[in-house]
Formats: sequence, structure tokens, C-alpha cells
Amino acid sequence: MLKYSICFLVSMLVYTSFSQSVNYSLKMPKPQNHYYHVEMEISDVNSTEIDVKMPIWAPGSYLAREFAKSVNLVKAHDDAGNELSVKKVNKNTWRISKLKGQKLTVNYEVYAFELSVRTSFLDLTHGFVSGSGVFMYVEGAKNNSGHLRVFPHESFKTITTALKQDRELAVKDASTVYTFKNYDHLVDCPIEIGNQRLFSFNASGVNHDVAMYGFGNYNIETLKKDMAKVVESATAIFGKNPNKEYTFIIHNVVNAQGGLEHTNSTVLSVNRWTYTGKEYLGFLKLVAHEYFHLWNVKRIRPVALGPFNYDEENYTSLLWVMEGFTSYYEKMILLRAGYYTQTDLLRSMFSSLNYVEGSTGARVQPVSHASFDAWIKAYRSNENSHNTTMSYYSRGSVIAMMLDAMIIKKYEGSKNLDNFMQHIYATYYEQKNRGFSEGEFKQELEAFLGENMDQFYASYIDGTEIPDYNKIFSPVGLNVSYVGKPEPSVGLSLASSGGKAIVKAIRSNSAAEDAGISVNDEIIGCNGMRVDKASLDGYFKSVQVGEKIEILFARDEQLFSTDIVVTAYEKPKFNYTVSTEKKRSKLFNYWLK
Repeated sequence: MLKYSICFLVSMLVYTSFSQSVNYSLKMPKPQNHYYHVEMEISDVNSTEIDVKMPIWAPGSYLAREFAKSVNLVKAHDDAGNELSVKKVNKNTWRISKLKGQKLTVNYEVYAFELSVRTSFLDLTHGFVSGSGVFMYVEGAKNNSGHLRVFPHESFKTITTALKQDRELAVKDASTVYTFKNYDHLVDCPIEIGNQRLFSFNASGVNHDVAMYGFGNYNIETLKKDMAKVVESATAIFGKNPNKEYTFIIHNVVNAQGGLEHTNSTVLSVNRWTYTGKEYLGFLKLVAHEYFHLWNVKRIRPVALGPFNYDEENYTSLLWVMEGFTSYYEKMILLRAGYYTQTDLLRSMFSSLNYVEGSTGARVQPVSHASFDAWIKAYRSNENSHNTTMSYYSRGSVIAMMLDAMIIKKYEGSKNLDNFMQHIYATYYEQKNRGFSEGEFKQELEAFLGENMDQFYASYIDGTEIPDYNKIFSPVGLNVSYVGKPEPSVGLSLASSGGKAIVKAIRSNSAAEDAGISVNDEIIGCNGMRVDKASLDGYFKSVQVGEKIEILFARDEQLFSTDIVVTAYEKPKFNYTVSTEKKRSKLFNYWLK
């Protein structure tokens, strides 16, 4: 142990200097080639070599995206202009050596041509910077403050970011200067650069700036009013808003990518025609989801989710709380803001509940495992994922609904899940200013409910049992009944490709699996007749248990035949009715107020 400590200290002395100042410049001289040019000015260097590193992931998006793959032409020189040795020592680290002065400059290029909420993009229409994929950091100096100088392309007139502009550092050039408290702060503030449309609104005493990239069917005055209602309903859950200012960056595009949360901003990627009808409710729900994250995830968080380790996966089994509770509250916020009725909310929640319980993977993967394995499973799905995995978003939202009902019953309508969230926020963010462990979260839940949660966790968090939903929800005025029943099933689903019937999914232990059908097989004939997807789907809906179906299919250009014997399959499903009993109706209306 002593030997390890000495080696570690020597390594830190050789490769890092905690007094180092790191400042950045960002340029985009030729947007059509999709390259950002980044310059790092590193001062107060007291060692013979230092390491600069590019993160492998973007906080909030649990996948190792290996951002170093987009980095080119890493060069360094000292303050006298002498070129320094730059050597790649692992997948995301460059070692700069032969240092002679107290200051050096690092230059590199980043290819940016993936427009999503978690990756960076640059072309002649605009630039978007997701910081963890653009800005390297100096090993050992992540906690140091600095400034960023942005040089927009001459055709770009506007920069939108939650970083604070520093006019005192401004010089007479084309740049705008921003300051950051530390590296986490820098990469937690995405930047939109272009000719985006801007507007602002005030809600809950907070100024909100909105940048709209891309055209769409939105109406700014409507957005001001509706987004303000969402913000006020979200803030009311905690009774306070930790920000003085907040920034929305909204990309109006063809292929929507969802949203990504940040401490005092968010990026939303939506279809440009989303601003009417049911699609507009979906947009407001996305606003509610990402805005609620400014409390839940960015401040209420597991210890693994900040400060971040950018070199490897940051594992936690609590994503069912971080994303699942947020998915529950996105609906509750729309209810409280007046955009959902009680019927709308219950219909949405039971859609999630039936999706979860009807999933084959829900009987295989517990929600805690789904959280922990998000890095290797959630965003790397394959043809068998539906049989072995489930969504910590959906399952977590159902658990949040269960806990809300349990708390309301416990306190007879004087407290609900809001109060527990307020408690966690006050205890771990405001008082301790840190994240919590899995054990601490469970202990807080037990203390708040006044009961041991071992069996609850064993059954529903670390296990895959179906809860007794009626027992949980009937005390708060919701009668839940099981309505699943055995039905004839082949156990496969089809996709159409050029008129061909292609197998896209096979359910585990199904008739199709037993018959030897596999994903990507092309079904050509059924019972002696040529078929396409439409005719086959229609036929499968009419089959009976025990019926034998003769199938002709092609696999890798070879023809095969098999018989499928139809079996019965019971998919768990639940329905509900609202109680008219006076006492339970009172709790119901407190719950869905």
C-alpha cells in the first residue's frame, strides 16, 4: 500500500501541475469541411511533460462514444515557438514532452458532422458544440478556471450558451470571450453558433433564453406562454429554482434526437413540424423532462454522476431514479400545468406500465441491472435485446408512480413523492453538496416511508416480479385489474423490404423460435401460397392454437421449409377504473391534483 502511494505521488508530480491555467480558443475557418480548430494555452507548467486528454463520453448519455476518434493533427509548441514532442499513449491521451518554458500551446482539429444533442456539428448553416467531444483537458488541472475565446465564422452572427461572457477580457478581434469555473463547467455548457432565432421569457423568477435553429411551424408567443407554464410547474415541485438564468437550445430538424440535460441549460432536438396537436404535447413533455433534470440528475445525483471520470464508464444502478422518476414527473408536470387531464395522465402511465410488464425482457433484466448495464446494452441493442432487456425509463416511471401512491397512503394525503424529492435535494445537494450511494438512497427512502424496503427492492428493483398493482393503487382511488389472457401466437414480427416479408424479431420460447425461424429470414411462402408482409400479418392474426403452418423461407440465398405449430401466449396487461368511494377519491385528487 505504501509502495503504491509513493508511485502515485511521483506520477502526479511528473505529469501534472495543479496550478496550471488552461484557456481555449475555438475557430471554424471553413465550416463546409466540418472541422473545429481548437487551441489550448497552458500556463504555469512546472513539469517536463504533461498529458492532454479527450473524454470518451458525454455526461447524460451513457455510452462510450470515443470522441478521440474525431481528433486530428495534435501539435504543441512552447512560448518560444519551438515544436514539442507529442505522443499518443492510449486511446484518448496525448503526452507532450521536452518542455522548457512555463507556457505551451496545443493545437488540434475536431471533425464535427453528427447533429445530435450529445455530439458536435459544423457546416455552412450553423455550428453546435457539445463540449466533451471538442475540448481536451489537462490531466490534473480539471478543477482550474479559465476562459474560452470563440471566433465564429464570418457568416455566423449569433452565439448562444449558458457560459458567462467576460467583456473585460474582450479584445478588438472577431471573438467573444466566455469564462468557466472548471472543466466540468466548460463542457456542461453547449454552444450554438450561427444565425439562430432568439427569444426570452421569465418564469419562477428565472430568465430563460431560447435559441431556435432551423425553421418549423412554431409560434414564439405561444412557446413563451407554454414553456413558462412548464417551468413554473416544475419549479413548484421543489419550491425553489437554483438558477438565475437558463438556456434552451432547440434544433428543429427532420430526424428528432430527443434532449440532453445540463446544469443550467438543455439541448432539444425535435421534428420541425412538432408544434401542433398531439406532437406539440410531446414537445412540452420533452421540455418538462429535460427541465426537471436540472434538479434530478444535475443536482440530485448518484456519486458516480459528478464530478465525472471522463476516461471510462461511470457506473450506477440508479438510472431508474434519474431517468425513470424524471419520466414520471414529465407527465405530472403537464398535468399540473393544465396540458394533461387526469385521464390523459393515467392513460399515459398505464401505457408505460403495460409496455413494461408486456415486455419479454422485463422478466429477465431487473431495473437496477438495466441501469448499471446501460453502457453496454441500452445503446447497443441487437435483434435479441427485446428478449433480455427493459427500459429503466419506463420501469423507473412505474416505480415512481408506485412510490408516490405508497407515500400518499402513508401520510394520508399530506405528503407525496414531491416531499421526498425535496428532502433528497435539501440533504445531498444543499447541505452535503455531493451525490449519494445506492445504499444511502435506499436508507433515505426507508426513513421517509417508515418501513423496511428490503422486500420491495428484492422484488421490483433487483428482481423482476410483477407488483400487486391493485394493492398499491386502490388506497389512492385507483382500482387495477389484470386483463391479460392467453392468445394464439406465432411469436415473430415482420418488416417490409422491397415488398419482401423480412423477420425483424423473434420472441424467446415462441412457436417461431421452436420452428427454427431467425431474424433476417425472408418468408416467401405460407401453406403453399406466395406471401408478402401484409398478407402474412393478416393471416397470423387469424390462426388458432395448435394450428400447423407450413413456411417457406430464404436465409443467405438458401431455401428452407419448416412447420410452425401455433402456441398460446399470455402477455401481462392491466386496466384501471377510478374509485367513487369518498375517502379514496380524496386521496386520488390529492395525487392527481
